[in-house]
Amino acid sequence: MEFLTEPLLWAALSPFIFLHFTFIIKIHLMQKSADEIRTAFADRLQNDTNTLIDITSRDRHMRALAESINEQLRLLRSERHRFIQGDIAVKETITNISHDLRTPLTAIFGYLDILQTEEVSTYAARCLAIIRERAGYLKQLTEELFLYSVATSKEQDTILEKVVLNQALEESILAHYAALKSCKITPEISMPEEPVLSMLNTWALSRIFENILSNTLKYSDGDLQITMTKEGEITFSNHAHRLNKVESQKIFDRLYTVETGARSTGLGLSIARTLTEQMQGRIEGRYANGILSIRLSFHIIS
Repeated sequence: MEFLTEPLLWAALSPFIFLHFTFIIKIHLMQKSADEIRTAFADRLQNDTNTLIDITSRDRHMRALAESINEQLRLLRSERHRFIQGDIAVKETITNISHDLRTPLTAIFGYLDILQTEEVSTYAARCLAIIRERAGYLKQLTEELFLYSVATSKEQDTILEKVVLNQALEESILAHYAALKSCKITPEISMPEEPVLSMLNTWALSRIFENILSNTLKYSDGDLQITMTKEGEITFSNHAHRLNKVESQKIFDRLYTVETGARSTGLGLSIARTLTEQMQGRIEGRYANGILSIRLSFHIIS
């Protein structure tokens, strides 16, 4: 009787064992499909390709999931293409407008120079000074709009060469020394004596320093500390009572400007960030205890 019970027991359990192994295989295949979808989705997001997600599974639910993701990828690709085309059109428009404005601005400054040699009333002289100031601001905005469109262009080739980082920083400080002194700012400078070398674009590096120092001229309370380490980290720090923590987090945003800032286009630090990242560097801002710190870092070579 016992011999008959065991086969009957196995016969009764066999369907459950079969279902168990079938269920395990089904889960394994679904996990494989999920991994295929995850890997393919990550690849499609990173690479600009028209290839859609395809999976080996014949399961209708997993294939429906893949098709649903493909539909979203099609929409995303369409939106990305539309954004890229619109971005290119905006940059081309900015470049063309900048070029178109340069000629009349040159003429305006030429006539202002002529009028400056003429005898005019006090009121007229005051009006001419206002015109020159406003035209100067327009010229600055035009130049920075043009520079921004160039700096953010993917077609731009960044030519790198070996640069002595501390020497380039010293030259930029000297170029702005008169402007700093006119704002009663005497910078405290600390940098290594030995050369610190990096592969950079000299024009872009000079522009980065110029834009950061120009930002200091706008917002400093009268102090400036510039430090540089042997590892290629450069920090510009100054007290800035006109800023707060929220505003300091936006200073690298395009066209953002503090309301009290004079002659500010809101593009300077945005351009600095773009140029820094193009050279594989890092730039960040920090505001604490009333002090704004802008930190740059570049890869150092021996």
